[in-house]
Amino acid sequence: MARAASPAAVLLSVHAVVFDTDGVITDSAPAHAAAWKKAFDACLATHEGQRPFDEEDDYRRYVDGKARMDGAAAFLASRGLDLPEGGPDDPPGTGTVRAVAARKDEAFTLRLRDRPVEVWPGTVRLLHVLREARVPFAAASASRHATELLAGAGLLDLFTAVVDGNEARRLGLPGKPDPALFTETARRLGVPPGDTAVVEDALAGVEAGRRGGFGLVVGVDRTDSPEGAAGLRRHGADLVVADPGDLLINGED
Repeated sequence: MARAASPAAVLLSVHAVVFDTDGVITDSAPAHAAAWKKAFDACLATHEGQRPFDEEDDYRRYVDGKARMDGAAAFLASRGLDLPEGGPDDPPGTGTVRAVAARKDEAFTLRLRDRPVEVWPGTVRLLHVLREARVPFAAASASRHATELLAGAGLLDLFTAVVDGNEARRLGLPGKPDPALFTETARRLGVPPGDTAVVEDALAGVEAGRRGGFGLVVGVDRTDSPEGAAGLRRHGADLVVADPGDLLINGED
């Protein structure tokens, strides 16, 4: 008779796990990248000589894992565009950093209405196994949509805590690569960072886990490429997996 799957020994070396959401639990990274492209390309079109936003390289390098304003500012700066920050009530547009960020959020929200976001089966399997093993875990995300996405996927009740972009804004937490989002999530789990693992696919998030002194930083490389894995390791990943489900040991007959 086959034994049930169990967490790999590396996970059992810690007492809690913090999961990033986009790209780790939900397959929402492509939707975020497409929304950023709409927002950035509209802005870039108003400046001569600018090439379009690249949904793979530019997304991963400048905006993946970051708070929306931080990502918008980082990418625009990379193209030498010094837009004013603008105000919190700026409508979607191209004239300020806040307007570009608002345009991205508008595009992402519209996309969610048309195409519900899927979840990664391997991660969901890991979540259920961790729950059976009584290892507490939480979700952390710079996205203000994270709680909504987890609820829509029927996963929200699995988590001991969720700290999303709305909570980060309420608490005034700086964005990744600052570790504040992760350390606040570990605090809510009641486990010190040194005894907690972070599972993250973004370079900024992996760096945040390392800066925060987390006991284990797992990089998730959905590209399954040497370059992607190397980048995660350079930013502080202790190990890199193609999918969080790889952190399971399957029972044998």
